[in-house]
Amino acid sequence: MNKMMTICNEIQKISRGVDETQVLETAKKILEAKRIFLAGQGRSGLMIKGFAMRLMHLGLQAYVVGESTTPSMGEGDLLLIGSGSGETGGLVTMANKAKSTRGDVCLVTTNPNSTIAKLSSAVIEIKAQGKGEEAKNITVQPMGSLFEQALLVLLDSLVLYLMDLSGQDNQSMYKRHANLE
Repeated sequence: MNKMMTICNEIQKISRGVDETQVLETAKKILEAKRIFLAGQGRSGLMIKGFAMRLMHLGLQAYVVGESTTPSMGEGDLLLIGSGSGETGGLVTMANKAKSTRGDVCLVTTNPNSTIAKLSSAVIEIKAQGKGEEAKNITVQPMGSLFEQALLVLLDSLVLYLMDLSGQDNQSMYKRHANLE
């Protein structure tokens, strides 16, 4: 079997383990939030940035933590974190800070018992191997690759839920696409 099919099969297998009620709960929290702040480190952070772009296309106020135009977080805002371990030091600090501002926290992770999960009002679990974990015999890929790939697919599926819940379609979103290219 070619390597790309192997990866697709792994993503498909762990996608079956994602609890749709967790995804819907997170979608509702996103739509209820005044503003959405997004954070992740490394490759997970890259997936989060792509999701932030789609939230903007949906007409939501979305900010990637660490960018120079990101405002301060406050009450009624949401911090959505993508972290395989749920224990990354900087992300734990952000989650605690978000809570101290009376903001809400949601997490996508492989570790629903993590420090960040305990600070979160909604957690979506992806049953993949984290980069520092021993092999769970579910992937041939290195480190956290399977989580990161599944995170991208999960966040794109979350966009579809948000489109349904907000009554938007591709055309309404495309109107917000960058036009200074």
